[in-house]
Amino acid sequence: MRAIQITEAGGPDVLTPVDIPEPEAGPGELLVEVAAAGVNYIDTYQREGIYPMSLPYVPGLEGAGRVLAVGPDVTEFAVGDRVAWSETLGTYAERVAVPAAKAVPVPDGVSDEAAVGALLQGMTAHFLVHDTFPVAEGETVLLHAAAGGVGLLLTQMLTARGVRVIATVSTAEKAALARGAGAAEVINYSEVGSADSASAKESASARVAAAVRALTDDEGVAVVFDSVGRTTFDASLASLRRRGALVLFGAASGPVPPVDPQRLNAAGSIFFVRPKLFDFVVTREELTTRAAAVYAAVADGTLDVRIGHRYPLAEARTAHEDLQGRRTTGKVLLVP
Repeated sequence: MRAIQITEAGGPDVLTPVDIPEPEAGPGELLVEVAAAGVNYIDTYQREGIYPMSLPYVPGLEGAGRVLAVGPDVTEFAVGDRVAWSETLGTYAERVAVPAAKAVPVPDGVSDEAAVGALLQGMTAHFLVHDTFPVAEGETVLLHAAAGGVGLLLTQMLTARGVRVIATVSTAEKAALARGAGAAEVINYSEVGSADSASAKESASARVAAAVRALTDDEGVAVVFDSVGRTTFDASLASLRRRGALVLFGAASGPVPPVDPQRLNAAGSIFFVRPKLFDFVVTREELTTRAAAVYAAVADGTLDVRIGHRYPLAEARTAHEDLQGRRTTGKVLLVP
């Protein structure tokens, strides 16, 4: 079968199309024909070696498709079932062996592409809204990268709870998408300065924070949801109200340098958390309950999944380049 393989850590050029043997459904596994694979920032962290991986390997954690075969001891699924998964390495391929314990059923009314777009990123948005920090109706939050896959879903979930979202984006097109998802206010990075140099970065951070303060009567926001990391961290910290929370759930621009806890003190007794989805879907019940809640919202139309970009499997390198170059919006898919 065709797959993408990585033999050494590095840039997008290490994503190599290859022919490899088709996997088999071992005990407790499903052999699935991949209809669509999700492209996520965690894939880039693994590819670059930020998250060390055993080499060689087939990247990709998330996908959806139809069950071709079931291994011994599998009772929950049958051949022909539609399933999705978000924690199975090897998904950049035509077929993948998925542990049944990591698969969730895809309900009628949810397409394969929507199933991928709503799973990892939808469950991420779900745990951020419901579990990471309780945001009450009427409060204001700052959300960076609001036109991305998680950003658009998170905006919809927050506004459905009566939360006012101040979104940051990098282009006018992305600003329109953020507003369409429900953002009350949008700050365009390109209009507040460039991060190409240290001085410009400081200026941009200060200007973003000043814009947030102006939109909150100088109080600041209750929570900042930051998936960008290095280039937005200072602005995030400066935008919070006293006893606010900085939720850092990604590092699209690179890891944040070590932080002196005294900065949290000086900023107003700030709470700082670095969560990840897989700590919020530890048990089978957590996984299926959270996935079912997200898929129910997709099926009834209350949650819109935007598939922004589709690439053939062989163009995985281009997909990574576009994702990291901030040239994508919504969900990015590889289609075998």
